[in-house]
Amino acid sequence: MALWVVPVSDLAGVARHVLDVAAVGVPGHRLVVLCPPGPLAERLRDAGAAVSTAPVGPGDGVRESVAAVRHAVGALRPAVVHSHLSWADVVTAAATVGSRAALVSTEHGIADDDLVYHGTAWRSRLKEALHTARLRRADAVVAVSAATARSVRAKWHPGPRTIVRVVPNGVDRVERPARPPGLHVVSVARLAPEKRVEAAVRAFAVLHERRPEARLTVAGTGDGEAALRSLVAERGLGDVVDLVGHVDAPGLLARADVLVQLSVWENCSYSLLDALAHGCGAVATDVGGNGEILPASALVAHDDPAAVADEIERQGLDPATRPRLAAAWPTRQEMCERLAAVYAEVGA
Repeated sequence: MALWVVPVSDLAGVARHVLDVAAVGVPGHRLVVLCPPGPLAERLRDAGAAVSTAPVGPGDGVRESVAAVRHAVGALRPAVVHSHLSWADVVTAAATVGSRAALVSTEHGIADDDLVYHGTAWRSRLKEALHTARLRRADAVVAVSAATARSVRAKWHPGPRTIVRVVPNGVDRVERPARPPGLHVVSVARLAPEKRVEAAVRAFAVLHERRPEARLTVAGTGDGEAALRSLVAERGLGDVVDLVGHVDAPGLLARADVLVQLSVWENCSYSLLDALAHGCGAVATDVGGNGEILPASALVAHDDPAAVADEIERQGLDPATRPRLAAAWPTRQEMCERLAAVYAEVGA
């Protein structure tokens, strides 16, 4: 059995990865997900996955989270305990002291610049020390991109006994219909500073000046919504920019022409993967794992709105120039097989 410790309850971010793996299964292992009550747990149950809810999120505190993981490990006696996201990584390392279970973590969110996620230098140093310490107990670390693996090695210094393997997020290919030209531009991202959605709006403003038929759909929620609405109003784009909140991203991308994503950092973006799988164009910053998904021609500087607009226009009006998913990119099944291979390496 593999016990996955996931400290989030909503359907954003890592939940997509959890749902995909639960849907396919890890060959040779029964998967049980331990997460807080909420939409993720409900969706897992609806899909027939094994899920146990417990107070294991940051809002529950360290003591309760460690106790909940320790209880689950004692009750289920899994062969491997697999944590996701920083909170669960540290809590699980503490909770499994004395357990015979193999300890694995998947790194979804580490950046070259620590301030992207941690905000202050002192918090960054504390996080680095915590992760360096917990990796002394880890049997394996799964990185979702080669860029993520490089950051793990540079910042957290895993020891020689800790296996580091790259297993990208898997995505199933869909039949790509013949896509007509179009300038329906979309952003699918949390409305937070590190996602730079405001830069996407500024680039769209340049595009709209040239191509009045262009329109922008901004999907996502977050604290930056008010500032974003103000920017849209300031630029006079209220009639052509829609902020639609949380939506089914693959469904939106299947209807869109070009995704624009100007983040400070991405590890292995499901938005980019879904865009390419559905025949949608994609324009993104050259950060993290983006260059492992997109060709150089689709990578842009966030602070050059004209260049971003140029690339959006090129891909929108000439569908033949839109990037394609690499033939070697793993499907969901292949991703799960690679996870099983990691488990085999650690004796689980």
